[in-house]
Amino acid sequence: MIYIYNDFGGTHTTSLAAAYHLNKLPKDGKLTKEEILHTPYFNKLQPKDAGRIIFHGEDEDGNPVYTIGRRRDKLLVPALKDYSLLMMDRFNAREKIVFSNTSPTVPLPMTLGGLFSRELKLDFIGVPLLVMGAKQCCHDVLRLVEHTKEMGRTTKNRITILENKEFK
Repeated sequence: MIYIYNDFGGTHTTSLAAAYHLNKLPKDGKLTKEEILHTPYFNKLQPKDAGRIIFHGEDEDGNPVYTIGRRRDKLLVPALKDYSLLMMDRFNAREKIVFSNTSPTVPLPMTLGGLFSRELKLDFIGVPLLVMGAKQCCHDVLRLVEHTKEMGRTTKNRITILENKEFK
């Protein structure tokens, strides 16, 4: 099983999701500012990093966990799905892939924080908003990760795309 968390920038909720998935963040309450800011890749990627598939580690079952920022490109995940199916068929691969969209968990402060920090390079405004947003959405991101892992365990499909609209 391969897990790929995706959203607009690939550096905020996707990084939190990967860290939760890999048990690198506590699951028993709100995150602290330090935990948020020390999450691997959180607020570290630039717009030019969009489309990069970033490996975060292997989960407790040995499944690799990745993230990707897709920007406004709604075609990226369907294209990755088609490419993955092509490669699976060509090389007789049996690995399943789950693409999980973390965008529905993003609160307004995180959206604004990402704009100020990543796009406008105004960290003194953006980072506090990102921390506030991460604290607001951490429980939703954790629920999304648990849902993603459950779908990965139970799906019969070779490739599953989770839009996760129920997490809005």
